[in-house]
Amino acid sequence: MERFRRQELAVRPEAGFGIANEYSIAGPMAMHCFSARTVRCNGTISRFCPDMSVLRGNRLGGGDVVVNAKQYRILPQRERASIRNQWLKRRMETVLPEVMRREGFDMWIVSAREYNEDPVIMSLLPAEMLSARRRTILVFSLTGTDEVECLTLSRYGIGDLYRGAWDPEREDQWECLAGVVRDRDPGAIAINMSEMFPFGDGLTHSEYLRMMDAVDDKYAKRMGSAERLAVGWLEKRMPEELDAYERIVEIAHAMICEAFSSRVIHPGITTCEDVIWWFRQRITDLGLSAWFHPSVSIQAHGQTFRQPDSRALIQPGDVLHCDVGLRYLGLNTDTQQLAYVLRRGESDAPRGLREALAAGNQLQDITAAEFVAGRTGNEILAKAQERAREAGLDGKIYTHPIGVHGHGAGPTIGLWDKQDGVSGRGDYPLYADTCYALELSASHPVPEWNGQPVLAALEQDVAFTGDDVHYLAGRQTEYHLI
Repeated sequence: MERFRRQELAVRPEAGFGIANEYSIAGPMAMHCFSARTVRCNGTISRFCPDMSVLRGNRLGGGDVVVNAKQYRILPQRERASIRNQWLKRRMETVLPEVMRREGFDMWIVSAREYNEDPVIMSLLPAEMLSARRRTILVFSLTGTDEVECLTLSRYGIGDLYRGAWDPEREDQWECLAGVVRDRDPGAIAINMSEMFPFGDGLTHSEYLRMMDAVDDKYAKRMGSAERLAVGWLEKRMPEELDAYERIVEIAHAMICEAFSSRVIHPGITTCEDVIWWFRQRITDLGLSAWFHPSVSIQAHGQTFRQPDSRALIQPGDVLHCDVGLRYLGLNTDTQQLAYVLRRGESDAPRGLREALAAGNQLQDITAAEFVAGRTGNEILAKAQERAREAGLDGKIYTHPIGVHGHGAGPTIGLWDKQDGVSGRGDYPLYADTCYALELSASHPVPEWNGQPVLAALEQDVAFTGDDVHYLAGRQTEYHLI
């Protein structure tokens, strides 16, 4: 956890993960970098847990802080590419040999053709490469010094990260691969074929046939599924990636804070679809990308969560729910939060609604407490469900890994429609320095709505450090108020 404890002004905005300009924080906020804070965003007040850090901006009266996604300095493409390439170089030096040794492979072959890319190959290519070129073959060979020799067998080469091993004027590409394998004589070879994880199943049937036809029979017999190797490579985050991830999630939170405000929502005029497309446009305007189309929905007295033919016009007394994910620096976010539209004379959400959100937070705490290195996703799910029942909670847990992909590599911890465990993907164990979208929901009756249940559907990105779970950029514990 020490890596996440930083002084607020120690984060350099020029690094691209903070806000464009430094602002001093005076008043009640000055000494509370890691205390529970109230954040005012264009008329909306939201409270986040003590983990909420580095949401800085212009001061309003009373020491609150204006938070606006526009304040964040998003790096230009050239600087993004430089950072991602530095990360890739270091990952190939540290993460790759560690995972290859753990999974018992001496060599990993990744082959893909242009416009039919393997799902893992883009995480292995420098930022300047936006696709495979013709056919791109990467070969990773574990050496006797526990380093990884990184070779490319491709027409155009791949910068400084890979050593070119193929001369197209002298031999066929597949003949070259056979020679590379023969010269290194690996005992176990990983190829991307898997029945369980799509991340380890990117080798197409035709590429497989060509590969088997090219390599010597004795090496073909040494080939096995790279599914756990591919998952391990994709899920592991380095310290510098975790530091950056916190800043990236801050941007997502600030954007939601702005969306769930009177700057965007005018009750009686604004619809859910208006807010959905505001999210899409804001992500685009920031120079980022969405990895799925956002959603915004209404719960109200007489209208349940995602009820068919539900009202889309936002009105006072509504509970709003959003689900938004953005991608920056090759990492994805996935966030669900709640807002309440105040009725005339109200200053907070009704008590029953606040209790529903508290039940969601309690389910988060219960689930996070069961994150133990070595446990499988199904074991975490079962233990969390047992504790939730003991606490009298009516909830569902459907947490997924996140990182290079939105629905990322790692153990599945329940699906909304599979609360008894997920065969295969749920049997994969939890490793340290991995990230998850802690996604779940708690149903709670609201007396002010004649006992109608309200679903507190929450999703918060977290990092598991091996010792505990860290909420990246905090979590929501009170409603955004509009």
